[in-house]
Amino acid sequence: MKLENILLGVLARHPSTGYDLKKYLDVHGRFLRPNTQMSQVYRTLAAMEANEWVAHTVESRPGATDAKTYRLTDEGMTVFLDWLNSPYIPSAQLPALILDGRLAFPGFLTREQVLHLVDAELAARREAIAKNRFRNRDLGAAETDAPFDAPLAELIGEWSHRVGASTMDHHVAALEQLRAILLDTPEDAGTEEYLARLAPPLPSGA
Repeated sequence: MKLENILLGVLARHPSTGYDLKKYLDVHGRFLRPNTQMSQVYRTLAAMEANEWVAHTVESRPGATDAKTYRLTDEGMTVFLDWLNSPYIPSAQLPALILDGRLAFPGFLTREQVLHLVDAELAARREAIAKNRFRNRDLGAAETDAPFDAPLAELIGEWSHRVGASTMDHHVAALEQLRAILLDTPEDAGTEEYLARLAPPLPSGA
C-alpha cells in the first residue's frame, strides 16, 4: 500500500506532526506498511506538500527542534477520498483484513460502501478457494545433484498449504461476520451496540 495514502488518511482525521505519523505507522498502522522509516515519512510529506495536498505550520519550541504540524488541503482531501472510493480489486496475495488499507479509514465510508468492499473481497476469496484448495500439489521428483530431503520438503509444503488454507478460511469467516453485523445492526446504532455483536470476545490481555 502506498505510504501517501496512509498519511492522507491519518491527516484527513486530524492534523499531525511527522513524529505523530510515524507513531501511527509503528502502532495502529503496523500491518498496513511495516518497517517504514522516519526519512520515508518526511520525504513523502515533502512530495505531498509539493503537490499541494498538505500544508504545514511551524511551532517554535525553545531548546528543541521546531515542530511542523501538517494538515490536509482541500486538494489533499479530494485525492484521499478519490483513492478511498476508487474501484476495489482484490489482491492475489494472502489476504489482509484491512482490504488494501481502505478499512483502516472506515469513518469516511458509508455502510453501503463497506458492504460493497466486503462483497467484492468475499467473492474473490471464495473463487480462489474453489480453484486452489484441492489442486494437485505434487511437484514431482527432485532432479538435483545437491543433497535434497524429499520427505522434509513434502512435509513443509503440505504444512504451508494448510496454514494458508486456514488463514483464508479465517479471513472469509471474519468478513462474513462483519457483513452480518452491518446488515443486522440498525443504522443509528452506537459504538457499544456494534461491539456487542462481535464474537467471540478478545482473549484476556489481547
